[in-house]
Amino acid sequence: VNLRDTWDRMSVIARLEDEPMKAGDNAEKLLTPSEVAALFRVDPKTVTRWAKAGKLSSIRTLGGHRRYRESEIRELIEVSSQE
Repeated sequence: VNLRDTWDRMSVIARLEDEPMKAGDNAEKLLTPSEVAALFRVDPKTVTRWAKAGKLSSIRTLGGHRRYRESEIRELIEVSSQE
């Protein structure tokens, strides 16, 4: 296990937990490919390939960048940790 990867993953998790949604904010939290990659311990390009293959759903920003729903990613992490 790479210490840097573990540190990156812990940083993303801590940031997600420290950013509560504002009252009245119905917008779902979106994650970048790098944030998702850190959580799954893979390269960001792998996350993009998963989205292209239909394994993850993504949302495109106006600039064409992919974003991923935090709730979907958390569900996938829970399922993969139970296996």
